[in-house]
Amino acid sequence: MSTKKELTPRKKHGFLAEMGTNWQLYAMLILPIAYLLIFAYGPMLGVQIAFKDFKMGKGIWGSEWIGFDHFIRFFKSMQFPLVMKNTLILSFYNLLVSTPMALFLAVCVNYLTNQKYKKTVQMITYAPHFVSVIIMVAIMNQILATRTGVVNNMIAALGFERVEFLGNASYFRHLYVWSGVWQGAGWNSIIYISALAGIDPQVHEAAIVDGATKVRRIFSIDLPSILPTIVILMIMNVGNIMNVGMTKVFAMQNTLNKTYSEVIETYVYNVTFASGMPNYDYTTAIGLFNSVIGLALIVTVNAISRKLTESSLW
Repeated sequence: MSTKKELTPRKKHGFLAEMGTNWQLYAMLILPIAYLLIFAYGPMLGVQIAFKDFKMGKGIWGSEWIGFDHFIRFFKSMQFPLVMKNTLILSFYNLLVSTPMALFLAVCVNYLTNQKYKKTVQMITYAPHFVSVIIMVAIMNQILATRTGVVNNMIAALGFERVEFLGNASYFRHLYVWSGVWQGAGWNSIIYISALAGIDPQVHEAAIVDGATKVRRIFSIDLPSILPTIVILMIMNVGNIMNVGMTKVFAMQNTLNKTYSEVIETYVYNVTFASGMPNYDYTTAIGLFNSVIGLALIVTVNAISRKLTESSLW
């Protein structure tokens, strides 16, 4: 009984005592917590604009509530089917290409035995990640230009007609996705390379003794071992399905490819800033709809993954 009486105060004051002992560590949390409160949670008060007839003179709190009128207006607009289709196609296309390419690169790098060559490959593939998206798009425009581009000059030298890569809307999705692979595959492969490095070498040694080829080892040892990592990253990527990336799309967009390049982010920008009368309440509703769909996707995929693979974010 005396032991229980002695332990009870420690349980009550254990956390406070720990904070007093390690106050320096908890003090380091002040800035990140303040950052989240000010820049992440604080602005969420403005989400109510989506449900109001926002007037600048009345402010957020003084504007009249109108419920889901802005959402209904967006669903009934002529642009809704176009921007939803373009957003989903571009996102799924990017997801289905970028993830396997990053995984493929990670597996290839993992099997390189020459350390100098391995580091060189990693450095070259990581480098494009640090190139600005705007600069990357500018380089791509120069390379693919119809009259002066290197690619079209090579095509013309081979006796074929020059191709309107930038003027043909059907090329937009391919240019967007594969330029993203060039820019991000190396950087995205880092996590997979780290996961592969954690596999016990004795497992591979035993497989080699049994006569397993590299391809067999990849599918029987490597991929099953890093499956939880693949699943977690896939869930996080699915959560960003509705967020294509406004900067790159906007930089590549022109009047000729707008039927393929007009996504939710660019539509919101055009309605908010490019129009004569900005509709902050309407575009806030579109942004909120976008976020809710992304949240629903990540929760759904997480539940499916937890049931099928026993790996999930929570």
